[in-house]
Amino acid sequence: MPGGRLGAVACGHPVTAAAAAEVLKDGGNAFDAVVAAQCAACVCEPILASLAGGGFLLARPASGDPVVYDFFVQTPLARQAPDTLDFYDVEVDFGGVRQEFHIGVGAAATPGYVRGMFDIHEDLCRLPMARLMQPAIDAARTGVRVTPLQAYMLDTVAPICCANEDVRGVYAGGGRRPLGEGNLLRQPELADSFEALRDEGADVFYAGEMAASLVELCRAGGQIRPGDLASYRTIRRKPLVLRYRGAEIATNPLPSTGGLLIALTLGLLDDTEPQTETQRIANLADAMRLTNQARLESGTAAEFDAELVGRYRDAMRGRALARRGTTHISVADREGNLAAMTVSNGEGCGRFIPGTGIALNNMLGEEDINPGGFHSWTPDTRLASMMAPTFVEKSDQRLVLGTGGSNRIRSAIVQAIDHLVRAGFSPEAAVAAPRLHVEGDLLSLEGGFSPETESALEDAFDEVEHWGRTNLFFGGVHIAGERDGHFLAVGDPRRGGTGLVV
Repeated sequence: MPGGRLGAVACGHPVTAAAAAEVLKDGGNAFDAVVAAQCAACVCEPILASLAGGGFLLARPASGDPVVYDFFVQTPLARQAPDTLDFYDVEVDFGGVRQEFHIGVGAAATPGYVRGMFDIHEDLCRLPMARLMQPAIDAARTGVRVTPLQAYMLDTVAPICCANEDVRGVYAGGGRRPLGEGNLLRQPELADSFEALRDEGADVFYAGEMAASLVELCRAGGQIRPGDLASYRTIRRKPLVLRYRGAEIATNPLPSTGGLLIALTLGLLDDTEPQTETQRIANLADAMRLTNQARLESGTAAEFDAELVGRYRDAMRGRALARRGTTHISVADREGNLAAMTVSNGEGCGRFIPGTGIALNNMLGEEDINPGGFHSWTPDTRLASMMAPTFVEKSDQRLVLGTGGSNRIRSAIVQAIDHLVRAGFSPEAAVAAPRLHVEGDLLSLEGGFSPETESALEDAFDEVEHWGRTNLFFGGVHIAGERDGHFLAVGDPRRGGTGLVV
């Protein structure tokens, strides 16, 4: 038992972390703790997590093989006529940069969150679900104080979280503007929903009263029908496993893209031998650029292993890719179990499932899912994602990590792994180090790189965007695990990170 303690959790909110810590203290394992944290995140991180969203768990049991639980959203069995849908665009202002989102009931895909939660519980947990849900129930009923990060997010997506009277009643306290920092966010209907799930199980969501409410809502402009809910299943997958400079890495496999892009980037970096820190960072940027070209299926795919790229292309052909807002939870326990869970609700579609307080996702409202025009997605298909919960093991450390951040997920995780494995940074230093991201021909740079490194990167890229400081744009890498026989938990301050060792 490392350090004589019970475990560690790193995530994006103190209430989420506290839920996991309480469960570890009560004798739960890492999987109990991650489920409890998953539930709590729906209460205290409402723009990022919801019972009507989805996600992935990378479970690394102390004994037995690792497994990925894919409980991400699914496209409905049939597309409804576009002119019948409640589907519209809103503009969101990200500090001077405006972005268009599509919301309304017609933007919602079939949720997987609840089914995944109960399947993980049945397979891996030891405490009753009632115990795991209690922190979420308490937080929803008594309220949680809005943190600076959550206040920023609520304000940023105000056109969504204030889209109608129901959501304004929760996220704006009935007013016209969202709750601000320090305000109390109460969600009594959501507490009731957790209690119903506690007492009746997942069937209440997929075939019972909640299902009926969701289907009735969708009859007036949505896509989801009874068959979509009844047919939803969690998919258990073997993780993508690779070696990087003596470390074992396991991450999210195909058909999701984040893990493969991480593998491709690390593969390019594995044979490089930089002589200076500036060269190491420049190699990172160049590998990201080449990987990005492979993602776009340009002619540079020959740079990579042909079989791997071929499988990537075959698996992704025609598959929709979701990139929306995410949050991550990492947990380790004294038995050697590790859990890395990344979840998303998009930004929400601006509607609750009636009578439940459960915010519905807007995953079908993304342009990436509909490159040929909206409402052209393939029916009955699990959406792919950039989400990549990841495991890293090398000599003295066993860690799980992950991040939110849309397209920046792959670059944030690659940099964290390279910092940990090649550069030998501590987890704290790996999280704190400045980050970069390559998208097309544009290099985005956080502040904090040395003048020599900045100059080398500016010479290598025609377009460089300087952010001047750390920013949530570059993800929020939360790391938990053990190093040198001691637990550690590092939450990324870019995304309100909290780390607890218990």
